[in-house]
This record gives sequence, C-alpha cells and structure tokens, in this order.
Amino acid sequence: MKDKWNVREFLNKTVDALLPLLAVPAALLIGAFLLLIFKVNPLEAYWQLLKGAFGDVSGITQTLVKATPLLLVGLGVCIAFRGGIINIGGEGQFIAGALAATAFSVGLPNLPRFIILPLSLLCGILAGGLWGGLPGILKSRLGVNEILSTVMMNAIAVQLSNFLLRGPMIDPAELEAGTQIAQSALLPKAVWLTKLVPRTLLHSGAIIAVILAVLVFIFLWRTSIGYRIRAVGSNPEAARYAGIPVPFYQALSLILGGVFAGLAGAVEVTGVSHRMLENLSAGYGFSGIVAALFGKLHPLGSIPASILFGALLVGGNKMQRSMQVPSALIDTILGLIVLFVVSADIWSRYRATRRQSHG
Repeated sequence: MKDKWNVREFLNKTVDALLPLLAVPAALLIGAFLLLIFKVNPLEAYWQLLKGAFGDVSGITQTLVKATPLLLVGLGVCIAFRGGIINIGGEGQFIAGALAATAFSVGLPNLPRFIILPLSLLCGILAGGLWGGLPGILKSRLGVNEILSTVMMNAIAVQLSNFLLRGPMIDPAELEAGTQIAQSALLPKAVWLTKLVPRTLLHSGAIIAVILAVLVFIFLWRTSIGYRIRAVGSNPEAARYAGIPVPFYQALSLILGGVFAGLAGAVEVTGVSHRMLENLSAGYGFSGIVAALFGKLHPLGSIPASILFGALLVGGNKMQRSMQVPSALIDTILGLIVLFVVSADIWSRYRATRRQSHG
C-alpha cells in the first residue's frame, strides 16, 4: 500500500511539474489557428519567432536583455507569493525604482563611478521597497486587500512618472528644442552598466540577476527568516500559533517584492535605456508574475522561465516584421500563453488542495 501511495504521489508531482510546460504549446496551438485566420503559415511564423530569439548573437543577447528585468521582478514575486501575498504591484515598483535611480544619477552626475553606480541602484531598491511597503503596511495594520492596493499603486506610479517626465525631470534639451518629448536627461556614463558583449545591449545586470536568484533561493530555504515567510504563506493560522508574527512577515514579503522590482527598474535605466522614458516598463511588472508562476515560484526555476518569456517577446517582434501580422495578434498570442500558464498554476494548486482534503 505504501509503495502504491509513493507511485501515486510521484505521478501527481510529475503532472504538476508538466502542467506549466504544456501550457505554452497549448497556447501556441490556439495561436496557430489565429494565424491561419490571417492566412499566415503557422510553422513559418513560429520558425521566425524562434529564429528571432535564438537565431544569431543579436537575438540571443536581446533575449537575455529582456529576461533580466523579468527575472528580477519574478524573484520579488516568488518571495511575496511564498509569503502568501499576491503582489500585482511590480509595474509601479519598477517605475518607482527607475525614477529614483534616474533622479539620483542625473542630480549628482559628477560622483565617481564606484560611488554613483551602487548608490543609484540602491535608490532604485529603496524606492521599490517603499512602493511595495505601503501596501504591505496597509495589509498588516488595516487588513487592506493587497491586490487592490498594489494595483492602485501601479496607477499612481504611472501618473507620477508622466508628471515628472513632462515637468521637473524632463530633458532640458527637449525644452530647448521645443519637442517636449516625455523623457529625462541622459544618465552620466559613470552609471551605465558594463556591456558584456560589444555592440549589443547585453549588460552586467544579467549576471547580477542570476546571482540574486541563487541568493534568494538560499534566503528562502536556508535562513530562519525565509522559513518564517514560507510558513506564513503556507498556513498563516499555524504560523501564528507557532508564535510567528504573521502581519510583520506579510509586510516584509511585499517590501522585498518591491525591492527586486525597484532594482529591475534601476537596472533597466542604467543598463539599457540610459534615461527614464515614458512606458519604460513595457509590462515587465506583469510579465514577471507569469515568469515566476512558470518557474513554480522557485527562484532558480524563474531563470529559464524568464529566458523563455524574454525569447517570446523578442521572437514575437521578429515574427511581426517578417510575416507582416498585426501587432495585436502578437499580443494576443502572448496573452494566451499568460492565460494558460496562470490557469495551469491554479489547476495545480486545486489538485494539491484536493489531495490534502482527501488525506
């Protein structure tokens, strides 16, 4: 009987692990039917997608560039979700981090590199942590639903960015030219992250993100604080009975989620755009959630998941240009992948709950 139970448990875990992997081909299959409606060969279109993401050095490096903020945001999502907190505020935290890093580096451009670069990243970290900490405090002190508060903080961050980039932080060169483009001044070169491959956008932030993924794994599974966060997320009542201050660790989970999203914003402006731009986030705050779910909310699993979704973003652009398909169709296919991945995670959790209830 015990052997039979072990086999069943192994099969259940295998199915749960495969569900996210099956979500992508299932979404691409439906996408193929949509492509057929537009009289586009799905095989050729998906070949262009694959070639765009991994066909040459430019595609591979661009995929890794896109994967970097996804991974950083995803790491914050892993911590928050492991603490039982649904952090939908990655977008706002990303913007807050990018704004803070930009404001500091543009405001103090003459500092030496070994000071201005780490302090700029630190400003992004603190701003993201603050943007995540406010919903965390509302959750722990007043019981405010974190989904609503983080979504509202996203809207506030977008409007704040629009105001600053059209007012106090607008590039003086834009004012002189009269173009009024909503962007900041160029960051000093001392704060630019080092390029890993010449004549590409791949920067050292990618290495930082991978190192942090390993550190987050150690933090969550090898430290007492990480254990308490996971205990609170797994069973708040049991954690409270064991003497763990549940509200504190719920707030901490949201703060740490904001820290990583804010760092993602700071890395994006110092490594890629070199200035704060309108719509800089490009949906990284939401896509990072999907990458984390695809990686089973495991920091190390988020690494290949982020690369996969980075490849889909880069390859989708290549497919659009090569096959002359509407950009809305590319967004639809990516949205289907998001829908299927999230649905797979929900179904996996439902199966786990049923197994626990049936003992």
